[in-house]
Amino acid sequence: MTMAKRDTYTPESLLAVAVKVFNERGYDGTSMEHLSKAAGISKSSIYHHVKSKEELLRLAISRALDELFAVLGEPGAVEGRAIGRLEYVTRRTVEVLLAELPYVTLLLRVRGNTDTERWAMDRRREFDHQVAELLKQAAADGDLREDVDVRLATRLLFGMINSIVEWYRPERGGAATSDEVAAAVIHTAFSGLRTHR
Repeated sequence: MTMAKRDTYTPESLLAVAVKVFNERGYDGTSMEHLSKAAGISKSSIYHHVKSKEELLRLAISRALDELFAVLGEPGAVEGRAIGRLEYVTRRTVEVLLAELPYVTLLLRVRGNTDTERWAMDRRREFDHQVAELLKQAAADGDLREDVDVRLATRLLFGMINSIVEWYRPERGGAATSDEVAAAVIHTAFSGLRTHR
């Protein structure tokens, strides 16, 4: 990895480097020394901007969570029938995941070993709960098949979406676009979940 020049270093570029290193080495396997070498700056320069490695983790995870929760407030997520809102939230969740891939990847890999990780897992559960409520409402409206358990459908839907971080590699070329991935998720999930009237 090339060393960053001190005069081009910013807190945002440090965060991007930290996320990359956390994803490569694992959060627990990353030291401030690893971060300093990857960023091309001294440890004291890092400490000038953040108090700890865990603060970098929280900043990175917050970026992913803030983007995901923002989706829930968009007009497409709050207006209309629940099934339409659910499809909208699903599409936008995939789009956020792809736009913020390193940050969402890090979010999905936290295991609850630190206060920040436990906080992140609670926030993820809250997001999942809000989407599950949309699924329940769509089922109550008669727009989801009655033979599909809503809790199971929620887990399968998130399992499909979250697995994208394991295989989507746009830097390798030939990858589907964000729109193509989102459309495939919507088609795959909702052709099996929707009632056909």
